[in-house]
Amino acid sequence: MFVKITGFDENAEVPYIDYEVSCLSSNQLDFLNDNLDEKTSVDEDILKIRLYFDDFFPFQSDTAKIRLEDFIAREEIEMNLFLSSFLDDM
Repeated sequence: MFVKITGFDENAEVPYIDYEVSCLSSNQLDFLNDNLDEKTSVDEDILKIRLYFDDFFPFQSDTAKIRLEDFIAREEIEMNLFLSSFLDDM
């Protein structure tokens, strides 16, 4: 499974991060699309996830603004771990 952040908006009314998840089997794709609480959609074999942040947006710190690529990579890893553990329930 590969997780990629494709966009984010910390200034939106409700800040969000968009993810694309690839290299999933069709069963995994269907399971995640049907069972995640987040907004999801499927485009061919790519799962798209929009995660909204009500409290703390991960890229809002001054350090994140300086080292944004590092923070994006960390968020991609964290989402990969979350989805992997979620798929264990499959």
